[in-house]
Amino acid sequence: MPLATRSPAPARPLTDRGAAVFRTYSPGLLVCAVAVAVAMAVGTLLPGVSPLIVAIILGIALTNLLRLPDAVAPGITFAAKKLLRLGIVFLGLQLVLSDMLSLGWPMLLVIVCIVSGGIFGTLALGRLLKMRPAQVLLIACGFSICGAAAVAGVEGVTDSDEEDVVTAVALVVIFGTLMIPLIPVAGQLLGMNPELNGLWAGGAIHEIAQVVAAGGVIGGGALAVAVIVKLSRVLLLAPVVAILSTRMRRAGQTSPNGKRPPIIPLFIIGFLAMIVLRSTVELPASMLHAGGLLQTALLSAAMFGLGSGVKIRNLVRVGVRPFILASASTVLVAGIALAGVELAHLG
Repeated sequence: MPLATRSPAPARPLTDRGAAVFRTYSPGLLVCAVAVAVAMAVGTLLPGVSPLIVAIILGIALTNLLRLPDAVAPGITFAAKKLLRLGIVFLGLQLVLSDMLSLGWPMLLVIVCIVSGGIFGTLALGRLLKMRPAQVLLIACGFSICGAAAVAGVEGVTDSDEEDVVTAVALVVIFGTLMIPLIPVAGQLLGMNPELNGLWAGGAIHEIAQVVAAGGVIGGGALAVAVIVKLSRVLLLAPVVAILSTRMRRAGQTSPNGKRPPIIPLFIIGFLAMIVLRSTVELPASMLHAGGLLQTALLSAAMFGLGSGVKIRNLVRVGVRPFILASASTVLVAGIALAGVELAHLG
């Protein structure tokens, strides 16, 4: 008698789960995709305008002018959290260690002072203003490291809530954008040459896109050195997140998802791996171009998602203290950068 054969288990439940996930996230991700397309089209038509800034503004405008349906919320939240971390991974392809080392050790030490001094100084100012520590930490990291990407990267290893995140992101956009014309004008008044002004812009301004815009305004050789300095600040996101995660674990705290944060989050490992890859392997130009486009698209989707959480009425409700802290932190970071650049230049 032939042995009975066991029929394979039906795959329908798995298919049903996949369909449910698709139905949950696809409306919001579709809205993000449209926003990314618009932002990148604007960036193509107006080369001096960053798609990331356009995406944040689109998100803020859309959520404050229209009532978005509840169905798009899961996908937009997914973009703001998960796609942002993936975008940070591909951001590593922009960093070449030899370019950063070419700045020289005095300037690299200045960059460490900008980030550490900006973070600790902003934390001290936040305590004086009696603000929530989690909110102050997000503002400190956003203003000292790399803007909204740093805010979202640090969020996972703090006990911050959604209002803290969107407030910090909004402040990064407002104050970083104000710095685009201010740094070039101040540099001229101080008699800086374009390269020195570019070093200051890279050390003082919050977002990479804002640094690019300021470097373009300054002209000369400012843009190249400004971007290298800014990317060197971005590199310090990895040790800062690792330190905060370790501190959180030792305190027995959990991340917003209820789990203990890893010592080094997976997206930071991916970010560092991309830096090593770019710095040790000569990648084809086509691959770097594709990686740059992917990184811009992912971060633009994330910026749109973060912008969609910024409600103007909520910003008014948080009061004046976050704006005072943001102003003071901007002055602090710019002041450390100016003093450091001048000293490194004299040396």
